[in-house]
Amino acid sequence: MKKVFMSISILLFTTLVMGGGNTGATLSPVAKISNASCKADKVYIEQDAGLMWQDQAYSDAEDGAFKRGHSIEKSGKHRHAIHYCRTLNYGGYTDWRLPTSEELSNVHAPQDNPFVYHRGSDFWSSTPATESRYYVVFTADAIRYARKSGESNYIRCVRCLSEGYIFSGTETVK
Repeated sequence: MKKVFMSISILLFTTLVMGGGNTGATLSPVAKISNASCKADKVYIEQDAGLMWQDQAYSDAEDGAFKRGHSIEKSGKHRHAIHYCRTLNYGGYTDWRLPTSEELSNVHAPQDNPFVYHRGSDFWSSTPATESRYYVVFTADAIRYARKSGESNYIRCVRCLSEGYIFSGTETVK
């Protein structure tokens, strides 16, 4: 038993010295690890329409808010959706807005999903339907439906491209 204990102790001591001990060699600094998400936030450029679309990952909290009828970030009630897009600072731009139902239907033409981060569900539009209802577009079929403004749906903001917009190569372009 004494031999086993001594053997393990020597092995452990040798491993510690060789693995992290100071042997006189200069050690290179350890790179700091970023807490940033590995998923890069993107934009989708719809060239023919002259639009830039927010293409950002959806969080578990946003999915939960959608399911429970709450509002948080890219999920929520219509009033929240308008406010979210108006105050969005994304991709270096601050002129985002809630898209029209026509813009949403066009970008989600049946069987053509251009977004990296998508949800097969309803997305708010700025287009009014009837009293206290606004159109949403179901992304799977690109058809619009009238929903009460107090319901929770997903949000994707859009902005008009400027004349001198230069593609950086990180955008998804159609």
